[in-house]
Amino acid sequence: MRFLSKLCACLLKRFKRGGGGRGGAADDPEDEVIDSFDIFFELRALQIATNFFSEINKLGHGGFGPVYKGLMPNGPEKMLIYEYLPNKSLDYFLFDKEKSASLDWPTRFRIVTGITRGLQYLHEEAPLRIIHRDIKASNILLDEHLNPKISDFGLARLFPGDDTHVNTFRISGTHGYMAPEYAMHGYLSVKTDVFSYGVLVLEIVSGRKNNDTKLSSEKRDLLNYTWMLYQAGRTLELVDPSIAKYNTDEAAMCIQLGLLCCQQSVAERPDMNAVHLMLSSDSFTLPRPGKPGIQGRGGRWTTTSTALTNTNASSTLTGATKASGGSSFVEEYSRNSISVSSIDEGR
Repeated sequence: MRFLSKLCACLLKRFKRGGGGRGGAADDPEDEVIDSFDIFFELRALQIATNFFSEINKLGHGGFGPVYKGLMPNGPEKMLIYEYLPNKSLDYFLFDKEKSASLDWPTRFRIVTGITRGLQYLHEEAPLRIIHRDIKASNILLDEHLNPKISDFGLARLFPGDDTHVNTFRISGTHGYMAPEYAMHGYLSVKTDVFSYGVLVLEIVSGRKNNDTKLSSEKRDLLNYTWMLYQAGRTLELVDPSIAKYNTDEAAMCIQLGLLCCQQSVAERPDMNAVHLMLSSDSFTLPRPGKPGIQGRGGRWTTTSTALTNTNASSTLTGATKASGGSSFVEEYSRNSISVSSIDEGR
């Protein structure tokens, strides 16, 4: 019996435009997959190409499942599915005491700025606005020069036209990186990615996970600990001790930027254009961050009704002006780095 593997060359999602016009919320219909063209392979051909899906050829595990590299023995046509990046993902280096030595401060700062530009493109420059929904260390791949590439768009959402947010019951993401308004209320916007980005920046600076049960209760939660250090004027104590030398101004800026992106108030978080400006301008003065969206007990997020403010509203930063372009729902998420998605009954 022949097994056929269907490769969809183009995955698109169709959305209904909301009736609110500019600044309105998009509806949340069922996602639909549209095939641009189909290519069929026999299972035997895939087995030969991947050496029977051997662990040696396994590149990793993405939102759609395990990913393998393979070489077809015959045929002139070449197909690039993904760019092959030899240095695995950021978490492979960042959270390992020995491997993290490869990430000196200039490399870490370059990774931060690279991720910034990637998200800026997705949010502000792509033909359709894209919200990734799962920005985290394991979804940042590194090329041979340790330059970052945002990967795994299995949970990504497209925002047509001028829609700025959507209310959804289908919560998808990774515990520890999800913005509180999204985890609790299903309020999805570009600021959801901004929050995840902020957590990731703090992880890059500190060299630790956002929730580390091996640490003391005071240090266990990264956001809570960073906020405590910031209020006490001891911000640089967060920097990874494995970094021998670092630029103190850049490190302090990244920590403050991470807190700005993780603010509990959605409207007060900067958009990625503002973030890029902060990182690239020598004369830009960062504003003081407000309280971050810190997790409460039992794995649930604490938030307030004032945090759910229209993200299309403008708020002023020192030296620049920025403008970003349902029912309550709470779900427990496991304390690890695995992406989780709520699954509708009967699907």
